[in-house]
Amino acid sequence: MTGRAAEPEVIWARPERAGRGPKPAYSRNDIAAAAVRIADADGIDAVSMRRVAGELGCGTMSLYNYVPRKEDLYELMVDAVSAEYDLSAPSGDWRADLLDVARQARSLMHRHPWMPRLMSPVYGFSPNALRYLEHCMACLEPVDLPAGTKMELIASLTGVVTFYVANEIASAERTRSLPWSEEQEQGMRTAYLVSRISTGEYPHLAAAFAESTGPVDLEAAFERALGRALDGFVTD
Repeated sequence: MTGRAAEPEVIWARPERAGRGPKPAYSRNDIAAAAVRIADADGIDAVSMRRVAGELGCGTMSLYNYVPRKEDLYELMVDAVSAEYDLSAPSGDWRADLLDVARQARSLMHRHPWMPRLMSPVYGFSPNALRYLEHCMACLEPVDLPAGTKMELIASLTGVVTFYVANEIASAERTRSLPWSEEQEQGMRTAYLVSRISTGEYPHLAAAFAESTGPVDLEAAFERALGRALDGFVTD
């Protein structure tokens, strides 16, 4: 059941149930919800056909009747959490609308920390992903750009959010694994950095740090990153 199919198949083009026979015991939504619960609790590496089947109370092999491949399961998961976006009607202020979507994406990825690992164009054409893209294109309706360039803008903005959140999640996980406090870690590394800069071997870095006004405001840095992603395509 897990070997390569004779023909390529998109899970969304596959009927959820056959035209005849008894009603399936589980829906795709049931399966996706079970997989998301597992990933939220234990990480994406904990998601397996066996684990999802156990969550649903069915046999592993019977699950393949609903989801032929693990990659299809991932696609169901991405689609399920993509339903969490609030895609209200565009306000007419394309920039504000896209910034709102980007901020929602950041919150969504923090609720589901496994999401950045699955962000891929391969999973970008599920029902909820298509609704997301349609909404973003509608937000960009006032902008005089070719449709292809608008799609690039959306992809660029998504990439910025995904990269930023992946770093935030990785930093948080590393902090939790430290055998000492975050403050001790930061103090130790700062002291080492100062000792190296003080050697005079890094004059450009020394000048840059001399201009530093203190700790980086991560929220402000995120907003600047979003703004620059938009400015790369459109300058008001």
